[in-house]
Amino acid sequence: MRNTPDKKTGDWEEKVILIVEDNELNYRLLEKMLEKTLAKILYAKDGNDAIDICRENTGIDIILMDIQLPGMDGCEATRIIKTILPGVPVIAQTAYSTGGEHIRIRESGCDDYLTKPINQQKLLDILSDYL
Repeated sequence: MRNTPDKKTGDWEEKVILIVEDNELNYRLLEKMLEKTLAKILYAKDGNDAIDICRENTGIDIILMDIQLPGMDGCEATRIIKTILPGVPVIAQTAYSTGGEHIRIRESGCDDYLTKPINQQKLLDILSDYL
């Protein structure tokens, strides 16, 4: 019997989460935070990588998108990804919490955002809301 997602622990064994993060240490931290959820984790190092992965994996359930990426930033990558996978929620990860940044994030198509440093429980809560 399949468990339903729980905001405290998460249980998404059949879910696929794409993490887009250029900083490998930040990626590893997110991966560790999500370890107990049993979700399948995909990893992209930049916006172009993320777009390619989305074209190849239509079963992605949610995307954690770093906004400050080299080359193509997370907002531009999100705009393109939303044309490929329009129903997939994109949660921005940003170190900036200004109103202007939040507006830019929303206008790019991101469904929500998390402010860095990311709190594990807040991460699980927001993922639970969308999964």
